[in-house]
Amino acid sequence: MATEASGTQAIDRAAQLLVRVVESPQPPSISELSARSGLPKSTTSRLVGALERQGLVQRLGDRGRLRPGPVLLRYASRDASQALVELAQPSLRRLADASGETINLAIPGPEGVEHLAQEDTAHFVGVTDWVGRSVPFARAANGKCFLAFGGGEVEESELIRRRGYATSIDELEVGLSALAAPVLGADGVVVAALSISGPTSRLTLERIEQLAPLLSREAASLSQRLRGAA
Repeated sequence: MATEASGTQAIDRAAQLLVRVVESPQPPSISELSARSGLPKSTTSRLVGALERQGLVQRLGDRGRLRPGPVLLRYASRDASQALVELAQPSLRRLADASGETINLAIPGPEGVEHLAQEDTAHFVGVTDWVGRSVPFARAANGKCFLAFGGGEVEESELIRRRGYATSIDELEVGLSALAAPVLGADGVVVAALSISGPTSRLTLERIEQLAPLLSREAASLSQRLRGAA
């Protein structure tokens, strides 16, 4: 019974330390965690080591400050992405119905644009499943949005910010064109983009100019829903 009680106490202490790491406004050190929890530094270090081995916390740089680990970050990212997809569904459907083209919801990833959801075109030509695919930022319309509105730069950043949307014409692939508008989070930072894509023969410059206002309105509408859900 004593061993069982000791094990339960260790679990409780480890859980308390994990909560402190997750809720701390700045990554804490082992010493700071020890002082805040009232546990000996050796005990704190041992429990943090167990959390670290399970991917629940990770050390930040050489100084060893602690932040949530990859397991928690993957879960949070998956949960947030799913919520974003659900909020975006009405906009995806309206844009697909209005344009007849392929509509995508994308987010910025570590290596490029990551596509989360898609509504397919009504045409036979132009059907491509982008979900799960990553493309370079600078060559995709949604990637240009992330750069222009997220602190990066592309050749036409000023134009993109002024008109509120980006285009990619025969850049990602010859014969493929797209336009994209940014979706802003509660803090005003770009977190996603809505895009319309299709063959360049259909998405002419004139057609892009016709669709841009509708795309921008839906991106703004999704931004409002996102801020309301935050």
